[in-house]
Amino acid sequence: MSFILASGSASRRSLLTNAGVEFEVDPADVDEGALKEMFDGGPSDLALHLAKAKALAVSTRREGLILGADQVLEFDGKAYDKARSTDEASERLKMLRGGVHYLQGGVVLARGDTIVWEHKSSAKLTMRTWSDAFHERYMAEAGDILTKGVGAYAFEGLGAQLFQSVEGDFFSILGLPLLPVLDALREQGVLTP
Repeated sequence: MSFILASGSASRRSLLTNAGVEFEVDPADVDEGALKEMFDGGPSDLALHLAKAKALAVSTRREGLILGADQVLEFDGKAYDKARSTDEASERLKMLRGGVHYLQGGVVLARGDTIVWEHKSSAKLTMRTWSDAFHERYMAEAGDILTKGVGAYAFEGLGAQLFQSVEGDFFSILGLPLLPVLDALREQGVLTP
């Protein structure tokens, strides 16, 4: 059975590859802005809503099992997207500095036009209070990670220095709750039980 990741995320590709999962990549072409504008729910439900839209969009043109995933940063009850520029990333990090935010994730598996499995994840991240000098150094060293993820950090690398504590699954923080996904792939016959 073919298994397709409906995402262009390098982090999700890396997690699946490192876990020994064979898959193809076919990023979904959905208008996330329009989907978000029409959605009337909280950040965790939004992440699942976007994951469903991505999986179903790819399942209309591809046969097999399709994995759709999305992640939303929640701060003070508001959902945030990836920063569009380094300036926006800098402001986002200053906003989050010394506070608590959540990474809300949604992941689904679709076959045909049917969702056959879905999962929500949540991680609580507490950022430390860092100096302006550290902030400037981080911004200079971080490079393209600033606009690759919703938090403007790469938790598994340089971004680890921004945190005081985290509560939640490491893989979910990286954008894919890998262990539940692997269980679902075994149930769906993609992986050997």
